Amino acid sequence: MLDQALRPRLAPLLDHGAARLERLGLRAGAVTGAGLAVGIGACVAAALGAWTLALVLWLLNRTLDGLDGPLARRTGAGALGGLLDFVADFVVYSGFVVGVAIAEPDARLACVILLATYLVNNVALLSFSSLVERLDLSYGDERSLRFTSGLAEGTETIVVYVLFCLFPGAAEEIAWGFAGLVALTAMQRLALAVRVLGGR
Repeated sequence: MLDQALRPRLAPLLDHGAARLERLGLRAGAVTGAGLAVGIGACVAAALGAWTLALVLWLLNRTLDGLDGPLARRTGAGALGGLLDFVADFVVYSGFVVGVAIAEPDARLACVILLATYLVNNVALLSFSSLVERLDLSYGDERSLRFTSGLAEGTETIVVYVLFCLFPGAAEEIAWGFAGLVALTAMQRLALAVRVLGGR
């Protein structure tokens, strides 16, 4: 929901950072890999209840994720890089929720439901993205995969995971609330698919 508004504002800063990484000779794949390693560290820290460390590593993971795209555009990375970036994101997204569930037993059912909504939302997102590409329709953004906007996107995920770290005792309520938002996003994307693809 907030990604479309924030991305143009952050783009110059991220592009500047990507230019510095390019001058250092770094490639987008290396930044994606580093981000994945840091993100897995955040998941482990969450599982151990080391919330300050989890927060720092989570924000560093998101920063690296923001840099690999602009760097890829500068260095000419291929489509595979976009796919691996998406997979790395969801390794960390889902792993962090598992970490929260380990550290906060009362939140386990809510975390399971949140992971289930991730699954449904991603099926809706990627299926629509594939069909849009095959039918050559002008939906989705400029990234490697045709992402359509929704209520729960990257910015909202960042905020929710920060809340997990700051208020672990409220993890159950946070997970239930975000699961509801992700479920609404899946419904939103399915409604868009019905509207766009109906009759094709």
